[in-house]
This record gives sequence, structure tokens and C-alpha cells, in this order.
Amino acid sequence: MRVGPSQDEIRRQNLGALLRYVHVHGATTRAELTTTLGLNRSTIGALTADLAGAGLVSEGAPKETGRAGRPSLVVRPESERVYAYAYSVEVDRLRAARVGLGGAVLDRRELDRPRNLVAGEAAPLLAGAVKEMHQSVPAGAVCVGAGVAVCGMVRRDDGLVRLSPTTGWVDEPIGAALAAELGIDVPITVGNVADVAAFAEHARGVAAGCDNVIYLYGDVGVGAGIIAGGRRLTGHGGYSGEVGHMVVVRGGEPCECGSRGCWETEIGEHGLLRAAGRSDARGPDAVLAVFEAADRGDARAQTAVRQAGDWLGFGVANLVNIFNPEMVIFGGTMRDLYLAAAAQVRSRLNSMGLPACLEHVRLRTPKLGDDAALIGAAELAFERLLADPLDAA
Repeated sequence: MRVGPSQDEIRRQNLGALLRYVHVHGATTRAELTTTLGLNRSTIGALTADLAGAGLVSEGAPKETGRAGRPSLVVRPESERVYAYAYSVEVDRLRAARVGLGGAVLDRRELDRPRNLVAGEAAPLLAGAVKEMHQSVPAGAVCVGAGVAVCGMVRRDDGLVRLSPTTGWVDEPIGAALAAELGIDVPITVGNVADVAAFAEHARGVAAGCDNVIYLYGDVGVGAGIIAGGRRLTGHGGYSGEVGHMVVVRGGEPCECGSRGCWETEIGEHGLLRAAGRSDARGPDAVLAVFEAADRGDARAQTAVRQAGDWLGFGVANLVNIFNPEMVIFGGTMRDLYLAAAAQVRSRLNSMGLPACLEHVRLRTPKLGDDAALIGAAELAFERLLADPLDAA
């Protein structure tokens, strides 16, 4: 006979559910927590007292009430006291941030990244940014973990970057390198940038409330973070979402992954610049210059943007037919391409998408903007705390 959960297990689950709700939604009244979590008032009071005793939340009267009678106490995350470090390793830059419980970005740093910089060289730079930020951390504040977002295929078990054609990384242990540089005894979790950005937008961005989401992220290459049934779809080893390597042109342009005709050869940085006659240029500024030239009426730039937009819609239609998402989000350079060629994207999607799959799908840009990767990396770090608040605090 299966034994049910113990009282201690139930209590821990309820503590995690309450802290997660406050972490995602911010300041929340006890009354709302009672209704949302389906627990009685005395249980909510006991749980919030436990979390407040651990320094994870605080309670106080609401700033304003428009109602008569005794107002319900408001539970707030202790954002200044409880935080995680977040890192984003991108094609041309390194970013680091201190993110408080509740998702507030408390401090940040950004550095240029040469494209040939390996993990062992990137780690000291990121660690230096963290040590600089740490100087302004209040006394008594607690770091609960660190998260890293990387453009590439990340092995779920240990955070090894198996392959990142856009950064030139092969079997790079960025998590271990960072841990050695930082010298702090907290877990470091590594994830793919598109996956963690999808995580962030699903938790607190434009996709909040949507259980089936595709987040397309573009720079030199193209990847996707996929939320299916409310959960991140990461695959057996953690390598899912490499949609940029769908082959769409048999015998097409060579791809940095070693194949030919991959989707990203048509919609990524190299494809757009090639079509615009600017193959010698590279980088985000060069890509933005193509969109600006198209806006000014440059015929070749306009053709390149329309062509890339058509290919973007082609791939999105396939993804919509396969995953039946409620929302597709365009991040990174895919945001700029979508905004510049929305008509081509929608036209191709409407012509190729199955009518049943198109009924409710929405196309959107990120609410969190460039911060999606950093906030998503922080969410990875907070997961252990939210799963068992008193054990991890």
C-alpha cells in the first residue's frame, strides 16, 4: 500500500508554493494567498511566519486600502536580502547581474566579449564583475545560487557546454570554471539562453498564464526555448530546442554546425548580411544597420529583410504545426526581424500552418526584453530555494 505524504512533506510543499507565488507575483495579501493556494487563514499565517523567520519574506500593512475594517497583511519577498547571481554569455558580450528574490534586478555589469574567448577566459571576467557588485551587497544578505545562460547546447547533468558554434565553444565547463573563480559555496546552474529566456517570459513576462510557448532567440544562430504543458521541454540530455539546425534547403548554404541548408543560414546573422550584400560585416550592429537601411528605402536591404521574414515564417509554421503553442515569442535579433517583416512572417504562417493550430496562436515580442536571459538564469538559481525554502535558505 502506498503511504501518503507526511505532515512535514505537506508543510514543505505548502511553503514552496507560497514562496513561489510571492516570488512571481510580488507583494500579495494574506487573503489572496488563502484564496489562491486553497489553504485556510491559520495555515497561511503559520507558513508566512516560518518564511519570515527564515528571512525570505516580510509582512506588513498595505500602503493603501479603500475598504473599511482591518486590512489583510501583505507578504513581500525580501529582495534585498535574498538574491542570486545571473550571467549571460552571448556572442559579443558578457553580462552579470544580482537579482533579488521576486525577480528585481538589483545591480548589473556588461563587458565586451571577443568571439574567440573560451570559458576559462570568460570566467575570470564574469567573476570580476560579481566581486565588483558584491561590494554594495547589504550586510546579512544571502546568495542562494547562481545561474548562467549560454548560447549553445548545454548538458543538463553538469552544465557542460557541449557545442556552441556561434561562440566556438566545444566541451567548455563554464559552470566549473566560474565556481573555481568565485570561490563561493553555492550551486551554479547552466542553461541554454533561449531556454532560460522562455522560462523567464513564462514565469513573469508576456507568456505568463500560457502553458504552451515557443521562444525563438536569434544572434548569429537561432535556438528555441519550449514550454509544453507548463513545463520546460529540455530533452533527454538537455539539448532540445536547436531549431536553427532544421534543414530547410537541401544542399543549401554551409552552417557552422557542419551541415548545409540549416534554417539559421537563412534567418541568422550570416544569412541576412549575405542577402543584403554585406557578407564582410558581422555583429549585432551590422544586422541592425540592414534593418535601418531597409527603413530608409535601400532596395537590396528591403529584399533581404523580406526574404528572411519569409523564411522566418516558414520555420515558425513548422514549429506551430508540431507543438501547437499558444504563443510564439521573438527574442534577440529575431525580434528585430519579426518587427521588420511581420507581414511576410504572418503570410507564410497562414499559408503553411494547419488551421486548427492557427486558431489561438499569438505572435509576440518579449516583455522582459534583453533582461529575459538574465532573469531566466536567476530563475534557474532560485529553483532549489523555491522547492524547499527552509532547507535551502
